[in-house]
Amino acid sequence: MIITVFGATGRVGKYIVNMGLAQGHTVRAFGRNVDGLIDKDMADENFEAIKGYVFDEADVLKAVHGADAVLSALGGARDGSDKTRSLGVKNIIEQMQKAAVKRLIVLGGMGSLAHDEYGLIMNKPDYPQVFLPVSKEHLQAYNYLHQSTLDWTFIGAPDIPDAPADNDYTVSADYPPATGINKIYAGNIADFMLKEMKENRYLHQRVGISNLN
Repeated sequence: MIITVFGATGRVGKYIVNMGLAQGHTVRAFGRNVDGLIDKDMADENFEAIKGYVFDEADVLKAVHGADAVLSALGGARDGSDKTRSLGVKNIIEQMQKAAVKRLIVLGGMGSLAHDEYGLIMNKPDYPQVFLPVSKEHLQAYNYLHQSTLDWTFIGAPDIPDAPADNDYTVSADYPPATGINKIYAGNIADFMLKEMKENRYLHQRVGISNLN
């Protein structure tokens, strides 16, 4: 499959790129700071580093054109001062619709997952206030997905340690997993995204994810 990865040099994105290549996919790594990946482009015919700006319509359209799936692990400031997670995803959605590319998996935060009493996890009275700005950004990205015509999946992740996949994790639709803990290895997120890209088990759904240990 041809995969376009946004946020390719970030904590989760680097695992998506490396694991995707190891699985035999053609990987397009998109970002403003992909210069360090350019040499790898020369060594692997299945890899392409694309230097671009996620808010630029032409850059994003070119990156997604002809892809089988798009995986977004975009980051940004935690205080909500930039709009990479929300408006960046909005632009990705718009350009995918223009290019007739349907499959999009977006990494967000667990604050956007469902809660029976308060509607969303982020609405709980004890939800850490420091995370509210970035949680609102993730929620806006989720809303853009929900309004789109794409085959999307939104991942609501807890704390993300920079660690490789150990496949000891669990997922659940809409809610945080009942048996998990409040962290998920970056490599495990990449593993789930690559599996979901092929299996399509959670189309048009939020997904909670967490390590088991």
